[in-house]
Amino acid sequence: MTAPDAGRGIWDGEETRTFTGLPRDSFRILHVSTGNVCRSPITERLTRHALADRLGDPLWGGLVVESAGTWGHEGAPMEANAEAVLADFGADASGFTGRELLDEHVIMADLVLTATRDHRQQVISMGHSAGLRTFTLKEFTRLVKAIDPATLPPLEEGLVVRARALVRAAAALRGWLLAPTAEADEVFDPYGAPLTFFRSIGDEINEALDPVVTALTGVPARM
Repeated sequence: MTAPDAGRGIWDGEETRTFTGLPRDSFRILHVSTGNVCRSPITERLTRHALADRLGDPLWGGLVVESAGTWGHEGAPMEANAEAVLADFGADASGFTGRELLDEHVIMADLVLTATRDHRQQVISMGHSAGLRTFTLKEFTRLVKAIDPATLPPLEEGLVVRARALVRAAAALRGWLLAPTAEADEVFDPYGAPLTFFRSIGDEINEALDPVVTALTGVPARM
């Protein structure tokens, strides 16, 4: 079950950020790494898998998940070890092709989650008022854990409304909840590493995603 490949759509130019063919009221999550063949594809597909597991809806209530790389291998397949990691989690790796990060991807994203602080800085340096909606994955997880779910809009108001409120709340906390170490907010690059290291990175990403997806949906992971 996969969401539409929104990054290749056409922006309709209206004030709400959307591509034609997608629900107008949508929330776009963009995962960013370097080559878009290891970390960000794993994160993208694990996010989709977790959303589908919790919600069972192919469009996940308006949530759209995609990825790109700051030095993305345009059109390249996912690394074989990354596919193996996704298979371990029962997530779908099919149909993936790498993308280079473009201005339009940042413009359209409601939330950008990067593998490292350098990636975050590169996204912010592209402009487009991206600073308040761009975090490293682990940074966002840390901030989300500090947010009381009761302060978020109820699910009856829709996932998009809840997701936007979650990003605003996380941005407000950023200067108050600092990482214990410089490396705490980083997901290291497994490119060229053996499968065992890829699996450790996959476990790390999955662990970081769980509280994020739970906060977005209000639905915990199945035991």
